[in-house]
Amino acid sequence: MSLLSFSVDQARGTVAFSVRVQPRASRDEIAGVVEGAMKIRLCAPAVENRANEALVEFLADVLKTSKSAVRIRSGEQSRNKRVEIFGVTPQQIESLLQTEA
Repeated sequence: MSLLSFSVDQARGTVAFSVRVQPRASRDEIAGVVEGAMKIRLCAPAVENRANEALVEFLADVLKTSKSAVRIRSGEQSRNKRVEIFGVTPQQIESLLQTEA
Protein backbone atom coordinates (compact mmCIF):
# COMPACT_ATOMS: atom_id res chain seq x y z
CA MET A 1 0.00 0.00 0.00
CA SER A 2 1.29 3.42 -0.94
CA LEU A 3 1.50 6.28 1.51
CA LEU A 4 1.37 8.76 -1.39
CA SER A 5 -1.66 9.31 -3.57
CA PHE A 6 -0.95 9.61 -7.27
CA SER A 7 -2.94 10.96 -10.19
CA VAL A 8 -1.85 9.16 -13.34
CA ASP A 9 -2.78 10.62 -16.74
CA GLN A 10 -2.08 7.86 -19.25
CA ALA A 11 -2.92 10.05 -22.27
CA ARG A 12 -0.33 12.69 -21.34
CA GLY A 13 2.11 10.27 -19.70
CA THR A 14 2.26 12.18 -16.41
CA VAL A 15 2.12 11.36 -12.73
CA ALA A 16 1.02 13.99 -10.19
CA PHE A 17 1.49 13.86 -6.41
CA SER A 18 1.63 16.13 -3.36
CA VAL A 19 4.84 17.53 -1.94
CA ARG A 20 5.55 19.39 1.31
CA VAL A 21 8.65 21.55 1.04
CA GLN A 22 10.89 22.62 3.94
CA PRO A 23 13.10 25.45 2.68
CA ARG A 24 16.43 26.50 4.24
CA ALA A 25 17.35 22.95 5.29
CA SER A 26 20.94 21.87 5.81
CA ARG A 27 20.85 19.70 2.65
CA ASP A 28 18.55 18.65 -0.18
CA GLU A 29 16.82 15.37 0.69
CA ILE A 30 13.60 13.41 0.76
CA ALA A 31 12.43 13.10 4.36
CA GLY A 32 9.59 10.58 4.01
CA VAL A 33 5.84 11.11 3.82
CA VAL A 34 3.88 13.59 5.95
CA GLU A 35 0.06 13.68 5.78
CA GLY A 36 -0.01 12.00 2.38
CA ALA A 37 2.65 14.27 0.82
CA MET A 38 6.30 13.57 0.08
CA LYS A 39 8.37 15.78 2.39
CA ILE A 40 11.37 17.32 0.69
CA ARG A 41 13.98 19.41 2.47
CA LEU A 42 15.76 22.00 0.33
CA CYS A 43 18.71 24.28 1.05
CA ALA A 44 17.21 27.08 -1.02
CA PRO A 45 15.23 29.82 0.75
CA ALA A 46 11.58 30.48 -0.03
CA VAL A 47 12.45 33.84 -1.59
CA GLU A 48 12.15 34.96 -5.22
CA ASN A 49 10.97 31.51 -6.39
CA ARG A 50 14.32 29.91 -5.45
CA ALA A 51 12.78 27.04 -3.47
CA ASN A 52 10.45 26.19 -6.37
CA GLU A 53 13.37 26.16 -8.81
CA ALA A 54 15.40 24.01 -6.41
CA LEU A 55 12.46 21.60 -6.04
CA VAL A 56 12.14 21.15 -9.81
CA GLU A 57 15.90 20.67 -10.17
CA PHE A 58 16.06 18.21 -7.24
CA LEU A 59 13.17 16.05 -8.49
CA ALA A 60 14.57 16.03 -12.03
CA ASP A 61 17.95 14.96 -10.67
CA VAL A 62 16.74 12.12 -8.43
CA LEU A 63 14.33 10.82 -11.10
CA LYS A 64 16.98 11.19 -13.81
CA THR A 65 14.75 13.23 -16.09
CA SER A 66 14.93 16.73 -17.52
CA LYS A 67 13.86 19.81 -15.58
CA SER A 68 11.29 20.55 -18.30
CA ALA A 69 9.54 17.26 -17.42
CA VAL A 70 8.82 18.50 -13.87
CA ARG A 71 6.07 21.05 -13.32
CA ILE A 72 4.51 22.58 -10.21
CA ARG A 73 0.76 22.40 -10.88
CA SER A 74 -0.40 24.22 -7.76
CA GLY A 75 0.94 25.74 -4.56
CA GLU A 76 3.75 27.89 -5.93
CA GLN A 77 3.37 30.29 -2.98
CA SER A 78 2.85 27.53 -0.40
CA ARG A 79 4.88 24.80 1.28
CA ASN A 80 2.24 22.31 0.12
CA LYS A 81 2.50 21.78 -3.63
CA ARG A 82 1.08 19.52 -6.32
CA VAL A 83 3.82 18.36 -8.70
CA GLU A 84 3.36 16.78 -12.12
CA ILE A 85 6.17 14.81 -13.77
CA PHE A 86 6.23 13.60 -17.36
CA GLY A 87 7.69 10.22 -18.30
CA VAL A 88 7.90 8.50 -14.91
CA THR A 89 5.81 5.85 -13.15
CA PRO A 90 4.36 5.88 -9.63
CA GLN A 91 6.72 3.00 -8.82
CA GLN A 92 9.76 5.15 -9.66
CA ILE A 93 8.50 7.89 -7.35
CA GLU A 94 7.76 5.42 -4.53
CA SER A 95 11.24 3.91 -4.90
CA LEU A 96 12.66 7.33 -3.95
CA LEU A 97 11.13 6.90 -0.51
CA GLN A 98 13.15 3.72 0.08
CA THR A 99 16.43 4.95 -1.42
CA GLU A 100 16.44 8.57 -0.19
CA ALA A 101 14.61 8.44 3.14
